[in-house]
Amino acid sequence: MAEHTSSSITIGAAPADVMAVIADFARYPDWTGEVKEAEVLSSDEHGRAERVRLVMDAGAIKDDQTLAYTWHGDHEVSWTLVKSQMLRSLDGSYLLKPAGRDATEVTYQLTVDVKIPMLGMIKRKAEKVVIDRALAGLKERVESLGK
Repeated sequence: MAEHTSSSITIGAAPADVMAVIADFARYPDWTGEVKEAEVLSSDEHGRAERVRLVMDAGAIKDDQTLAYTWHGDHEVSWTLVKSQMLRSLDGSYLLKPAGRDATEVTYQLTVDVKIPMLGMIKRKAEKVVIDRALAGLKERVESLGK
């Protein structure tokens, strides 16, 4: 099994409010930084995205990718790569756990395999940067909506 990178953050909002922001792909360019464009290609019977096209710009890495999403109630969402120009594989998830009154612990896990050769240590450091930026952006976005 490939090595993954994960990190957690506590957000001052209920899990349902955090998941609502995660599920709102149209707003990703507003808070993620690296996502410049997001388009939901298909949705499930509950209206949640199943396939999403993302145009990414993370400095040295620019990509147009399609991800398949699986929703596990209001507490977890996972995704896997369908198509990409730069990546061989990408698997990730957000896991939400209540953390007291109106707070949620969010754990983001990510495993990426790029098509270009890259040392494992450098790849994990890049994954950590992506995760930490995403969690900080998610926290800022969710908490700004509650004010």
